[in-house]
Amino acid sequence: MLGSGSGGNAILVAAGATHILVDAGFSARDLARRLEVVGLDPDALDAIVITHDHGDHTRGMGVYARRHGTPLYLTEPTRRACARLLRGQERIEPYRAGHPFEIGALRIEPFLTVHDAADPVGVAVVDRDTGCRLGVATDLGRPTAGIRHALSGCHYLVLEANHDEALLHQAPYPWSVKARIASSHGHLSNEAAARFALELLHDDLVAVVLAHLSKESNDPRLAADVVGRSLRKAGYGGSLEVARQDEPTDFVDVARLRRRPGSGQLALF
Repeated sequence: MLGSGSGGNAILVAAGATHILVDAGFSARDLARRLEVVGLDPDALDAIVITHDHGDHTRGMGVYARRHGTPLYLTEPTRRACARLLRGQERIEPYRAGHPFEIGALRIEPFLTVHDAADPVGVAVVDRDTGCRLGVATDLGRPTAGIRHALSGCHYLVLEANHDEALLHQAPYPWSVKARIASSHGHLSNEAAARFALELLHDDLVAVVLAHLSKESNDPRLAADVVGRSLRKAGYGGSLEVARQDEPTDFVDVARLRRRPGSGQLALF
């Protein structure tokens, strides 16, 4: 996780020699800096897959694509909604929800969400050699049968826990913004994330990272406590981490975690 929250979101996924970003919600310079922090040359990125048009997921995509020659994978409605970020020199690779595609060693499986964007999708990303499966479940609006199906069987799950309901009520937002966040087209609360995590829990889920936390209406320890408590009661033995906004998390080797006998106790942070 290069960073996640209301100020920007980007996830680096690597399999063999293939490296992609899911979303590019920081400036091109900041994305390059974060990649260098985790040891990747910014020119070595194979693709950027954009899930939807909101600025905290797209901010740096155009400049980065032009500066480093990185292909951008976008749905057509998202490309139109992001026209102001594009200059025509970018290499655009269109895709559609429900139609998997491949980038090097990775298979990308995009699925529809109900977030309030032009054409919002989530993605499952599969290492074709090992079968390791990553699910990116941020900006969901609400879980649907299609989302549950797309995320079933994930070994590593990026799950939004955007807000605490009480803190959102107290936050310094207009009521219209609070209503939008809490709506079925907005973001999952900690409690909703905990319920959805239980629905997606299975024996081979080895790691969960909570993402897209609101700075004003959530707290990392509160989110970890609410979701972690539910997972512990259900017998989850993998790791639970909270993504940070300002700096990358450590790399998680999903294949290694899957090989670890009885993955140990729940580890926070």
